[in-house]
Amino acid sequence: MDGLQRCFDQLAWPQADQAAKQPGATLVWPFGACEQHGPHLPLATDALFADRILNSVFEHLDAALPIWRLPVQSIGFSPEHQPFPGTLSLSAELMLQLVDQVGGQLASMGVKRLVLFNAHGGQIGLLQVAARQLRLRCPSMAVLPCFIWSGVDGLQSLLPPAELAHGLHAGQAETSLMLHLAPKLVGPSRPVDGAHGSGSIHAPPDGWSLEGAAPCAWLTSDLSETGVIGDARLATIELGSQLEQALISHWTQRFKSLLCSDWPPTKSVVDWPRKS
Repeated sequence: MDGLQRCFDQLAWPQADQAAKQPGATLVWPFGACEQHGPHLPLATDALFADRILNSVFEHLDAALPIWRLPVQSIGFSPEHQPFPGTLSLSAELMLQLVDQVGGQLASMGVKRLVLFNAHGGQIGLLQVAARQLRLRCPSMAVLPCFIWSGVDGLQSLLPPAELAHGLHAGQAETSLMLHLAPKLVGPSRPVDGAHGSGSIHAPPDGWSLEGAAPCAWLTSDLSETGVIGDARLATIELGSQLEQALISHWTQRFKSLLCSDWPPTKSVVDWPRKS
């Protein structure tokens, strides 16, 4: 199956109808953002990553598998970056409605799985909420919100511990991946800023963190003057290639596992609502 046939929006309506009614029909909806990524990366960084990685993953899937993709959602929930020019952000309410309305229509067509393939860390929690609400309203369709950088094997060997912990935005990893995927979009500066940058930026109080067990609802301007949270100085094309391969391998295996499963359950585990 060629790339266009994997694009749900490129099908004619009889083809779309047939696709949605296949057993285990799965739609993948890539999510990005239009937000500042420092002085050296484009506003569309997250959208480009979600789009390119998903296309590459599809090239590794058997053409007979019932999986298609939607167009990338290139404007997302980015309030933390709004003080920086260029950032466009939808409200949380609008994002919830967007997922609910599109997801509900897909479920009514017969689609069995909707994967929210997200590359913007600032909307992880919001898409998880949207997915849970949609699943409750449309129990026949599994909804799987995921973040493309989460749980990827091999990142620990590719990135230094400080960057794994604090390189949240436009640092070594994102700069390297963009150098590999779209080098003409990368500017010459290599900032280091945020939690391990220079200047008067303060780290969260002891026991609290930017991400993790006790996160703070931080704004980028709390941490960075450049918009970067991390260290882009060691970014290389070679590292970008290695990161791409790690991402493709990880998500190829995840999609194969999903497509070979019988998820979601055809019957609820509990009788809902429970009878007293």
